[in-house]
Amino acid sequence: MMTIGHSTLTIEAFLGALRENGVSTLVDVRRFPGSRRYPQFGQVRLFASLEAAGIRAVWREGLGGRRKALADSVNVGWHHEAFRGYADYMQTDHFRNEIEWLMALADFERAVVMCAEAVPWRCHRSLIGDAVLARGGVVEDIFVQPDGRSSRRPHAMTKFARVDDGRVWYPGDGELFEG
Repeated sequence: MMTIGHSTLTIEAFLGALRENGVSTLVDVRRFPGSRRYPQFGQVRLFASLEAAGIRAVWREGLGGRRKALADSVNVGWHHEAFRGYADYMQTDHFRNEIEWLMALADFERAVVMCAEAVPWRCHRSLIGDAVLARGGVVEDIFVQPDGRSSRRPHAMTKFARVDDGRVWYPGDGELFEG
């Protein structure tokens, strides 16, 4: 499985990167899949462009970001509330079902998870990558230059993440060394 962010790319550069990396299926994990600033990445236009390029497109709202952090969050290692909220959501059965679906897809398709941010560490797709790694999957992050040239790097588990039986959480500093 791979991850990618559309960022400010042209649709031609984006499609070129997908082709260069052999993508057969794109999984849109934007909870609100529109873009006023970059209309080529609004879901209707994007999916039409992907279809014309021979790439299957699927929207999975259940993998989307913009989740609210819980008052009693165990993921206090994330100081940014959006990441903490997504990490809290990762503890739910709904998220586990979505990750299982994604991993099953990746067994049969050359799949890429797409969101908006150019780099994974500024996007919830880095947490999706952590969840896949925690379950024994392989994840590569695609980095795309404005001209469409791309490179891939193995996804690295977030440094302060903890894994137990495939479940990922992100404790705060004081919790890292407790029993």
